Amino acid sequence: MAAQFGRRLRKGAATTAVAAVAVAALSASQAPGVNDHGRQAAADATPSPEASASDGSATGNSPYYTDLPPLKSPNPSPSTGPAPGGTGTTESGIPATVLDAYKRAETTLREAKPGCNLPWQLLAAIGRVESGQARGGRVDADGTTIKKILGPQLDGNGFALIKDTDDGAYDGNSSYDQAVGPMQFIPSTWAWAGRDGNGDGKKDPNNIYDAALAAGHYLCRNDWDLSQQGELDRAILSYNNSRDYLNLVMRWLEYYRKGTHEVPDGTGTLPDNRSDDGAGASPTPTTAGATTPAGSTPRPGPKPGKPGKPGKPGKPGKPAGGGTTTPKPPTTPPGTPSTPPTTPPTPTDTVDHLEDAGTAKLTAMAGDAFARRISTRAETEAGKAVAKVRVRFTIVGDTDTTFTGGEDVATVATNSSGVAVAPALQAGEKTGTVTVRATVVGRAVPGLDYKATVTERAADALARTGDAALTCAPGGTFANQVEVKATYKGAVADGVAATATLIKSADDPTVTDKGPYFKDADGKTVRTLTGLKTDAKGLLKLPELYADGTTGTFLLRVTTAGGATLTVELTVAAAETSSPSPSASPSA
Repeated sequence: MAAQFGRRLRKGAATTAVAAVAVAALSASQAPGVNDHGRQAAADATPSPEASASDGSATGNSPYYTDLPPLKSPNPSPSTGPAPGGTGTTESGIPATVLDAYKRAETTLREAKPGCNLPWQLLAAIGRVESGQARGGRVDADGTTIKKILGPQLDGNGFALIKDTDDGAYDGNSSYDQAVGPMQFIPSTWAWAGRDGNGDGKKDPNNIYDAALAAGHYLCRNDWDLSQQGELDRAILSYNNSRDYLNLVMRWLEYYRKGTHEVPDGTGTLPDNRSDDGAGASPTPTTAGATTPAGSTPRPGPKPGKPGKPGKPGKPGKPAGGGTTTPKPPTTPPGTPSTPPTTPPTPTDTVDHLEDAGTAKLTAMAGDAFARRISTRAETEAGKAVAKVRVRFTIVGDTDTTFTGGEDVATVATNSSGVAVAPALQAGEKTGTVTVRATVVGRAVPGLDYKATVTERAADALARTGDAALTCAPGGTFANQVEVKATYKGAVADGVAATATLIKSADDPTVTDKGPYFKDADGKTVRTLTGLKTDAKGLLKLPELYADGTTGTFLLRVTTAGGATLTVELTVAAAETSSPSPSASPSA
């Protein structure tokens, strides 16, 4: 790690102790056991003794939210709506863009570090504890937080002492470092752990896609296998060096594993309590768009007077200390109603519906990439295009067709024309109709379905790979086997289904009952072969051919899906007998 941190000093130690007791009480109230996925229940997930705390952490051991998950299992019904600040099933709702970022990070890590076994629910648990899921999902279409989320400056005053390492580039503080973004990375950690999770060419700790992927890589370093409790403990402790933190993250991890659902961006529930809450400190704001950033220490109000000794009230119109008060002129005309500040709508809030943006017919052969892509336009009620909106494309139904890269879900932001273009589709081996559904991330508007057709692999041409004559004596075996090559529009046609049939004549394609034949697995005579397929090079080599006692010229016809046909002549003839040479005349 780029910087070494001192052992954590916490404000409000009493509050943290209370949180720890609450965790223990919650553990006792939940029955131990194993859930339906075979994982150890959180009540039994005791941190392993080997997982000792280290001095370093991703967050600089900054404060975190200590709210506990509800005792009631999430498992929301489809009709359950978001209710900011509520409890119960609303706690399991994760803002759409934030949830998408966690799941995308899990998918990426599954390929990059398959041995880590990172579950997206772990990222959700840490995101909940660190920033309340990006302050309830207050992010724009690209996944960047509407307002920066900053922890307190780590100046050694109740926290670790970490002097500035980034010249204020990330946290705006050129004296001390502060934890930054929805996953609360300190700048010195982000310098090496940062990732580009949304493919925009930048590594921004304020972007949930970048931060979630960085958190995943951070948790998967050191070849940790997070399916093992001991290594999971080490990974979580490395993120924030606190046993209370570990227990709390494990609670949220198990809660999200039992069920979660997507809610619109900006409507997630907001936490109330932090690990540094102390006497006299006002609670952290819990309304979306609050000006106090998560992790910042609110300024305490005026010190209260001693109990039982309130200040004496002054005479009406006079302050308590005597004298007169000159009223200040109003800043607004009398009678003007006060207007509460409102948060301007995001582009996503203005989307009324999705429209097809000129997608052409989508057809591809099995195994091929679709030549055309799906295009969707986000529009307002008046039909105006909406830019910077995230559109999610999902392949639904029983199919092995995917997007390029093997994913069945892709999220794309609309461009300045309001159009989102999905990645290219890659046809699988299952033929038929494939449905791709476009929806707006963070907005409950009807989805738009696209139909794509996967046809069977085909060839439009067949040719023999050799030109040797195919001849045989009656009752013998043909010396040469028939091999053909299939192509489609000049390219190799691999995996194409083919049929080989010995036919009566060029004008009569019915199966002949005499002449050359193949043998099946039992050695019986067959004159039609089905279920044949060309190999990766488009080649098809037929089994050996045999001849019965009938002589003459016979025809073998090979056909493929797509209509390619090749007819080959086979000759069965008796071997020629050589005539005896004339005797030499006797010499005189």
